[in-house]
Amino acid sequence: MGKVTLIATSTMGLEALVAREVKDLGYEDIQVDNGKVTFTADASAIPRANLWLRTADRVKLKVGEFKAFTFDELFEKTKALPWADIIPMDAEFPVIGKSVKSTLYSVSDCQAIVKKAVVESMKTKYNQNWFDEDGPFYRIEVALLKDVVTLTIDTSGTALHRRGYRYLHNEAPLKETLAAAMIMLTPWKPDRPFADPFCGSGTLPIEAAMIGQNIAPGFNRDFASEDWHIVGKDHWDKARQEVEDVANYDQPLDILGSDIDHRSVELATNNAMEAGFGDLIKFKQMQVRDFRHRGEYGILIGNPPYGERLMERPEVEEMYRDMGKTLDLLDTWSVYMLTSHEGFEELYGKKATKKRKLYNGNLKVDYYQFFGPRPPRKSE
Repeated sequence: MGKVTLIATSTMGLEALVAREVKDLGYEDIQVDNGKVTFTADASAIPRANLWLRTADRVKLKVGEFKAFTFDELFEKTKALPWADIIPMDAEFPVIGKSVKSTLYSVSDCQAIVKKAVVESMKTKYNQNWFDEDGPFYRIEVALLKDVVTLTIDTSGTALHRRGYRYLHNEAPLKETLAAAMIMLTPWKPDRPFADPFCGSGTLPIEAAMIGQNIAPGFNRDFASEDWHIVGKDHWDKARQEVEDVANYDQPLDILGSDIDHRSVELATNNAMEAGFGDLIKFKQMQVRDFRHRGEYGILIGNPPYGERLMERPEVEEMYRDMGKTLDLLDTWSVYMLTSHEGFEELYGKKATKKRKLYNGNLKVDYYQFFGPRPPRKSE
């Protein structure tokens, strides 16, 4: 197969980061829209994008895009696409869908019509009346937005934030993709200390270790497109070999995660071991007001409790005040905090140098950035 068009989907607010990652992989033809980054590349980009994108949710193969106002139009235009070039005769191909601000608003009807159209298209090509669907998995999505239909096939399988290291987590875990984004929005480099005083199940320290040692986030998991003939085993083998070749396992790191809850510390320690960073990341049980660090010019990132429940609010606000006083002592450090609490700066006792709107799940949050001094240049 020649060139393919891929869509890397993302949480709102992270599109520019996903685009930067796509560009860093060497792909040029990039278009950024709400919640997605579209780019054209050859089929080898499917394994590489799945293995390497830290901040994207999924990688989808775009099959076609057109306007449709009637079910007949949807059927005919879907049927005209080259499905049999992509989907083999024995494939399992369920259809999922969504519709926003479109004339064809019934998602179940759109799904049924697309399924029927794909079957008709494949019948003609394969000269076959029935498909057993007991082979490789190709999940088709029909997405309608303002009467524009986009038809894609999911190349990822399980969403990309599931890296495979977190078997256990606490009740409100930070998504790995958002954790990676929070780190990538700072100037942290592996030669600087890194700390997270609200480590929970260890997601931020583990993502930092992966970034610090240039380890692909997808190195430890499987993907839906691994047995697709249009990609081919060679491309997958080559992409996995590249992951191995460029990883820098000898890079020393100073990463600390702490939490008030001893169960979280235990959980984080186990997850770090599962990810292969058992000896590399230190975890400690302590409250944020007891946080100390001997390192200089470090980056501290936290996802503290937000006080969304009214009963927790006074406690959380008290903790923000303590945090402001404690972290003020780290005078060469830069501090980054994610919270939905609108009075955060006032409680913390300092105005952020910069803040950025993000989403943690469906919750609108602010990423407060307090820049410390730049580290001195290393003498030659």
